[in-house]
Amino acid sequence: MLIKLRKGKQKIPEYNYQKDTRYFAQIAEDLSEAGAKELVELGAEDVAPEFRGIYFKADKATLYRINYLSRLISRCLAPLISFDCPDTETLYKTAKKIQWEDFFFENSTFAVSSNVSNSTISHSKYASLRLKDAVVDYFREKTGKRPNVSVINPDIHLNLHIVENKADISLDTSGDALHRRGYRVETVSAPMQETVAAAIIRFSEWDGDVPLYDPMCGSGTLLCEALMRYCRVPAGIFREKFGFEFLPDFYKSVWKQVKREADEKIRKLPKGLIAGSDLSEQAVTASKTNLMGLHYGSNVKVEKADFTCLPGLEGRIIVTNPPYGIRMGSDQDLDAFYKTLGDFLKQKCKGSTAYIYFGEPKYIKKIGLKALWKKPIQTGGLEGRLVKYEMY
Repeated sequence: MLIKLRKGKQKIPEYNYQKDTRYFAQIAEDLSEAGAKELVELGAEDVAPEFRGIYFKADKATLYRINYLSRLISRCLAPLISFDCPDTETLYKTAKKIQWEDFFFENSTFAVSSNVSNSTISHSKYASLRLKDAVVDYFREKTGKRPNVSVINPDIHLNLHIVENKADISLDTSGDALHRRGYRVETVSAPMQETVAAAIIRFSEWDGDVPLYDPMCGSGTLLCEALMRYCRVPAGIFREKFGFEFLPDFYKSVWKQVKREADEKIRKLPKGLIAGSDLSEQAVTASKTNLMGLHYGSNVKVEKADFTCLPGLEGRIIVTNPPYGIRMGSDQDLDAFYKTLGDFLKQKCKGSTAYIYFGEPKYIKKIGLKALWKKPIQTGGLEGRLVKYEMY
């Protein structure tokens, strides 16, 4: 159903993000410090990590650049209004006062996500429903028609956050979650989230001086993120739309310039610089399929091999996410598996540095190697650890 919007409207009011150019990046708690550094690298100012996210200031070009290039953050929110919210009726009435035609095009679809804590409103789903009602009723009363709610790839994502009876309504400038890069066509069991893989590559500080190898590559997420980082392929290069395109002060010419400048920095991947293997034929096929969708993915060699049978991985950066309980099943002897992995690193990987992600930290002690450091990285509900080892 068409709704005629954003034509001949009144003067657009100033929303919070317009007044102070302040935004909020959602990110996994364990990646907050690295995410703050990345935001600074991309041009953000007044970067201030908070619980489950990072506040920062940015002009329009920087906001677009962050959404297009960030490898670590999940979403970037533009705050619209803040208000005292003691009950759902106040939420409904206040949300209904927003000039929603400032954000909606004809036939736009939308979705709402909510988070509530320490407030009179205790049910996040009901809070989402009341915000949805306010948007729908606003248009129904103004135009006689209503926008469609869609949980599958909506045009507009609205975010509601209520803490201690203080509410913030924001528009998600990312649109779909940023970890969904678009290259992962095939997967295997328990695939690693792209932002976690990107963080592992970042923590490795790999710069292409030595080859990088993943001996248990699964569906190839670590290999893909390594390629994108080295080749400077924007994380959002496959994305067809961003949420910031629905902001009332969106400048298409600025966005085109940001995108053009980023795309022009893409560089070629030398053959042999990135490679991997896996014991599973299905995993090898998935890795090759996912890599082929990326720039220079054909220059990454992936083969079927048991890591214990590899001739040796000396003088390299090794990154890998070994199987653990939910990936291998309870019938596997994981204690023996991790001891074998440790022996392989000691005997066949001299002069290399390994970054091993343990989905279940209890196996760290089974590998039999001295760690240089351990970093907590939660993923998929697991209290994982990234561990660095140097083989002298």
